[in-house]
Amino acid sequence: MLQILQNIKTGELKLEEVPAPQCAPGNLLVKSHASLISAGTEKMLIELAQKSIIGKAQSRPDLVKQVVDKAKKEGWLNTFNNVISKMEKPMPLGYSASGTVLECSAEWTNDFKVGDRVAIAGAGYANHAEVNSVPKNLCAKIPEEVTFEEAAYTTVASIALQGVRLVKPELGDYVVVSGLGLIGLITVQLLKANGCKVFGIDPDQTKLNLALKLGMDDGINLNEADAAGAVGKFTKGRLADYTFITAATKSSQPIELAGEITRRKGKVIAVGAVGMNIPRDVYYKKELELKISMSYGPGRYDTSYEEGGIDYPYDYVRWTEQRNMEAVLELTAQKKLDVKSLTTHRVRIENALEAYELIKENKEPYIGIILEYDETKNHENIIQIKKQDSEIKSKIRSLPAGQAGPKSEIVIGFAGAGNYASLHLLPHLKKNKNVKLKGLVTSTGLNSKQKGEKFGFEFCSTDFESLLKDDSIDSVFIATRHSTHAEYVIKGLKAGKNVFVEKPLCVNEEELNEIIKIYNSSRSALMVGLNRRFAPMTKLMKEFLGAPGPMQMIYRVNSGNIPPTSWLHNPAEGGGMLIGEMCHFADLMQFISGEKPVSVFAASLNIDNVNTCGSDNVSITIKFDKGSSGILSYNTLGDKSFSKERLEIYAGGKVAVLDDFRRAELISNRKKAVKKSANQDKGQPEQIIETIEAFKENKSPIPFEDIINGMRMIFAAKKSLSTSSPVEIV
Repeated sequence: MLQILQNIKTGELKLEEVPAPQCAPGNLLVKSHASLISAGTEKMLIELAQKSIIGKAQSRPDLVKQVVDKAKKEGWLNTFNNVISKMEKPMPLGYSASGTVLECSAEWTNDFKVGDRVAIAGAGYANHAEVNSVPKNLCAKIPEEVTFEEAAYTTVASIALQGVRLVKPELGDYVVVSGLGLIGLITVQLLKANGCKVFGIDPDQTKLNLALKLGMDDGINLNEADAAGAVGKFTKGRLADYTFITAATKSSQPIELAGEITRRKGKVIAVGAVGMNIPRDVYYKKELELKISMSYGPGRYDTSYEEGGIDYPYDYVRWTEQRNMEAVLELTAQKKLDVKSLTTHRVRIENALEAYELIKENKEPYIGIILEYDETKNHENIIQIKKQDSEIKSKIRSLPAGQAGPKSEIVIGFAGAGNYASLHLLPHLKKNKNVKLKGLVTSTGLNSKQKGEKFGFEFCSTDFESLLKDDSIDSVFIATRHSTHAEYVIKGLKAGKNVFVEKPLCVNEEELNEIIKIYNSSRSALMVGLNRRFAPMTKLMKEFLGAPGPMQMIYRVNSGNIPPTSWLHNPAEGGGMLIGEMCHFADLMQFISGEKPVSVFAASLNIDNVNTCGSDNVSITIKFDKGSSGILSYNTLGDKSFSKERLEIYAGGKVAVLDDFRRAELISNRKKAVKKSANQDKGQPEQIIETIEAFKENKSPIPFEDIINGMRMIFAAKKSLSTSSPVEIV
């Protein structure tokens, strides 16, 4: 399918052929009929992307600080690679569109059905793309009287509507709208429908004329008249009750002007993205109230609402994002909101770059630019990235008859290409001479195509089954969200593939038992990305300690706060930090001790922000079968600038201390040896090397028993938290 993408690193804008998305859980799959280019917002994004690295840094000093803090902890090389990886990820443009439902998640079949005409919303969801996977709460049914073109304005109109709702204007109020672009022209109409007297301000006479045609009472060209004087005359000297700023500019001029033209104790509502250098003296003396409108309404930026499909109770939150969208569509159907008159250009998606050129060069007046799509086109979810001149070479070395040998090459299908996989897995696979990267699958077509090209895959897709059906692929690597791990592992093993899966192996005991069952009946290898046991400093410590007998291990993890809205906390996706992260540290203690865990006791802090997956602040004591013990202290309460991980081991008259995988202290016979590294190495490079070598012989570099016991420790800790008692590992 075709999709418009913005390269943040180079600033290049492209119309790309990418795999069509799958219908994500809780979503609707929608074929686009029309989408609206939000010229103000999208132009600002394009201009930011086209700036130099220094220019980007000057625009986002908050992100620069985050980069510096990260570099202090992880080293400049790791941080630089992380930043470049994020900048290389293409950004989809568009957030307001309409189309028909192709597929619907089972849980929403009472609300939507295949064939429904819907307006769709959301950056990253309602993209300028031929097919989109959109959460249910960002979709609204289109009334019969409304065309797809009109419905494509729904999101932008909802932004205007939410701004109006913030102040609840009354009949006869004097209102100024500063900036008569798309949102401004819609705001004018909504205010007039509310019975207000509306005055518009804009430097473009064409927009002023259109606003007057749409019902605005009066207005001025900012380049030709005195705004304050004109507003005073319009309001009979009283000034505006409310001033809406719907312009999009970095300048603070609109906010300064609003202070001049708004009456004492009036309200200023910032709907557009404008400079916020507020002149305190004016706002103070008039005791003005400044409100900033949050996009389309309640629910915005709340992942439980937008992605989880959990609606706010109607009686308590009357107007949500979705209900604002429905209201806009009803107003359009009743002819109380005219958006069709805002359309100045209609462009086929195949020619979309011409529309952006028009915006960039300001070649001619424009307001609403509609992209139109071919409604009859079928869309593939697999794309060949490059043609192969010859068949895939044999994966078996030539050996004398009757003698078996290991594979000389591993052919890999890879699922998931987020930031971690792109930094710590895929680069090492790409440079491994014994690897052929065949197919890449991600949840979005644009990421699949970009990462597929970058790392040299033969094809990209959004369908995991495409990896299983390809007989040339002998190994699948899984780096998707935690909730999918068990399903994909089981499918991979059943298909006869070797499987590498990022931690955790699974998110509950039922999945673990099913994996054990499938693995035991399979001839394939299973590897979990517990990379810390492969780190150079880990191996150094293990060799130094030797086999001294029972050891005491104290592992402190200062993770920093993870927002409650993160998918990691969602039981249906991440399983919480206990399952998703702490398996790393439990496994490392298991590896260094070389012993089998026999019991676990866990306790958590009694704090208010305990999430549904259990507290992130826990202490876990693990007893091992040969007398060793380990204590994991994991917290989210500390300062992130402090080191994240510190492991202390005491055994046989020796002390070994590991600090953030950048420094190790080895102490014995009153002598201390200190090893340092400029950059963190948590073992990912060596993990990939050892995995590939093991997969050649259908083996895993981590014993299956260790993999299973690692998860059993975590599930025992979860049970211990709920019972406040030690739990034995059987």
